[in-house]
Amino acid sequence: MSSITAEAVGQPVSASRLDARDAQSESIALKNGSAGASAAPYEAGSAKVARVMPYPIVVAFSVVGFVIAAIVNVVFPQIAPVQFKQGQIWIFLLNGQEAYLFLLAALVVLYVIIGAVDARDPVAAGRYRYRAQFRFAMGLLLALWDVTGTKLQVLPQPFFPGPAQVLEPFVTDGNYIALNTFYSVRLFAAGFVSGVVLGVVTGVLIGWFARAYYWVFPLLKITGVIPAVAWMPFALTLMPTPFIAAVFLLLICSWFPVAFLTAQGIQSTPKMLVEASRTLGAHTPYILFHVAIPNAMPSIFTGIGMANSLSFLTLVISEMMGQPGGLGYYIDQAKAWSAYNEILAAIVVMAILFSLIMKLVELIRGRVLRWQKGLVK
Repeated sequence: MSSITAEAVGQPVSASRLDARDAQSESIALKNGSAGASAAPYEAGSAKVARVMPYPIVVAFSVVGFVIAAIVNVVFPQIAPVQFKQGQIWIFLLNGQEAYLFLLAALVVLYVIIGAVDARDPVAAGRYRYRAQFRFAMGLLLALWDVTGTKLQVLPQPFFPGPAQVLEPFVTDGNYIALNTFYSVRLFAAGFVSGVVLGVVTGVLIGWFARAYYWVFPLLKITGVIPAVAWMPFALTLMPTPFIAAVFLLLICSWFPVAFLTAQGIQSTPKMLVEASRTLGAHTPYILFHVAIPNAMPSIFTGIGMANSLSFLTLVISEMMGQPGGLGYYIDQAKAWSAYNEILAAIVVMAILFSLIMKLVELIRGRVLRWQKGLVK
């Protein structure tokens, strides 16, 4: 008799039990994809959002902010005296104002396509749904920036130009920006990769071998806390070219965090694993490469992430103080002419470039540490 529910025998069911049953049914429906997407990993209460806002409306809501920004740009009168220069992109002749409208249209088309593709996967659709509000707010922010920075210029000028003015250097000076971007990428790759490789080797040595720890770790503690830019006068004087001097500075600033955290990861290898490996007949090289280094991989990638940020900061400073090219050099030139729209254009390129590098590091980390997925969340 205990297995028969109150509903089956005609007894009244409490409201709390009905709510619990409805929540359970709704959860099952979301798992089966009947609500259009499963956004459970991304926000609490996503089931309620899925019920009140169908997925096509989510896609429209995601891009309507950019549509509003385009309408504001076209309808709102240009009161401030702003003149835009015309340039060529591929076969198109554009000015900054037209490039801004083209960018907004491209964002609308891009996010609609992404929404249509993500609709096939419940997890991707949930991720798209979660980011819809941010995209809408970003479009409204662009509209507000356009009105205050370009149309009315109520912001202090020339320090805060509008989005169309920031895009103008890409139209009129795009090739020069591309050349300086390539110089920065080449310099960053040479210094950062060298520093990471040297840092991993140094960390493994001082983390595994006691004699290396005795001699090298004090040097690491002393030189690692000194900012890399402090070595710039010596680097520019002793190195044969400014490029090699900047590579040396990037190597120094990325070497310390990678070496330090690699050593900590090696030293944190459980003694039980090492003893078990020795009991099974493993030699020291095998234990080092198959037990200690895999155990240190999370720490190594944490150090690489820290080194990435420090290296990018050092890159910009070194380019502003002695390099014949690069985004930092471009900013220094623009500062001399008070061309703050060019400075902001270079900052936009830096933000995109740094985000892409961080994304690449995350992809490599996810590939190498795929065994770690699910341990934390």
